[in-house]
Amino acid sequence: MRLRTIGLISTLVLGLLAWPLLAEAQQTGKVYRIGYLTTSGAGSPATNSMYIALLQGLRELGYVEGQNLVIEYRSPKRKHRLKTAAELARLKVDVIVTSPAPPLIRAAQRATRTIPIVMAGVHVDPVEVGIVVSLARPGGNITGLTNLASKLHAKRLELLKEAFPQISRVAILWPRPQQKHAMKEVEAVGQALGIQIQSLVVTGRHSVSLESAFSAITRERSEGLLIGPSSFINRYRAYFREFTAKRGLPTIYSQSRFVDAGGLMSYGADRKHLFRRAATYVDKILRGTKPADLPVEQPTKFDLVINLKTAKQLGITIPPNVLYQATKVIK
Repeated sequence: MRLRTIGLISTLVLGLLAWPLLAEAQQTGKVYRIGYLTTSGAGSPATNSMYIALLQGLRELGYVEGQNLVIEYRSPKRKHRLKTAAELARLKVDVIVTSPAPPLIRAAQRATRTIPIVMAGVHVDPVEVGIVVSLARPGGNITGLTNLASKLHAKRLELLKEAFPQISRVAILWPRPQQKHAMKEVEAVGQALGIQIQSLVVTGRHSVSLESAFSAITRERSEGLLIGPSSFINRYRAYFREFTAKRGLPTIYSQSRFVDAGGLMSYGADRKHLFRRAATYVDKILRGTKPADLPVEQPTKFDLVINLKTAKQLGITIPPNVLYQATKVIK
């Protein structure tokens, strides 16, 4: 009898706790519509791991696709970005979530000044490039997260030097010419480490500019390579594997997907975590918070990923002190 009483009380307590959530869901009965804007090479919704991470974050907050959520997934080619963003605006979605590429964010920004836009980990400093007024008070209709990708090049250079102390010249491939602040920081760190920097900007739409960059790296005899984030660079990652393997060139990337695909090392924010965190921004906006009042969040979790299979193929050894710092080692 006592056990039945305890069970009855527990059931009543749980029911009382859950009642406000059930009542709110029954009362609103609203189906939210979210626009998702990503690069053309990101794959389908079923294979895009960042998109899946966003869905997981939304599901944890009570938003389930097909029940109270509809997502308009779009991955336009470069020339159709603005047109596609405008299409999402015409659909009057409640929120637009963009992947990290600044051109996509710009396209969404040009398409609408009223629909809230959430950046899921922008590659550049959004204040420096004028996307938001400040991190604390973004202003306008854009907020979200930054992945600090362009701010971490100095740290990547330090890791490259720590792993390969003999390096005295490192080439850096920049995906866009406007990263002047990051370049100054990298040059200062390079000088302190005794490393000469070879700076190369690759912004072309095809592999020609990469071939030109590779020729320059070979000609100048750089002993290491650092690669910034870019959908363009990601599109030609096979070129990097072939070039670095042929040259035996130690390379560090900003994103772990390069290492999963055969690259040597990467250091950067946990991108899946950022996309799950983007779901909390969507939730707050759907509940009535204005984007201008939501501070842009910077990452606190960073991953060093090392591919020992690639190191073996290149005929190089990663020292134990660097391996100890790795959050993931591919053997």
